[in-house]
Amino acid sequence: MRCHSAWSGAQRRIERVWLAETATERMQGLLGRPPLGENEAMLLKPCRLVHTLGMAYPLDLVFLDRHGRVRKLVQALRPARLAGCLAAQSTLELAAGRIAALGLVLGDVIELRPA
Repeated sequence: MRCHSAWSGAQRRIERVWLAETATERMQGLLGRPPLGENEAMLLKPCRLVHTLGMAYPLDLVFLDRHGRVRKLVQALRPARLAGCLAAQSTLELAAGRIAALGLVLGDVIELRPA
């Protein structure tokens, strides 16, 4: 799994973003992994729907369109729940509370760059 960093304009927002691009990587996602740190995220691509079945902790979700524009934000999605966005092309999974801490809002553009 490749690692990138996430930027918004000239500001690096997240230091380590793990890319889940294959079907196997997307199905595995964060299942069985320890919770993400405050400077970590996982990007599921392509992905319009996320479930937290089998998860032991809540997640913040950022749904991005094909240009990296934030189309929907879901904060602290609890285990055994679903969330989706038809306009999304990918989904960024973060530790619960990180959307607010990073100040992310609808319309922000997130760009991935090699770490």
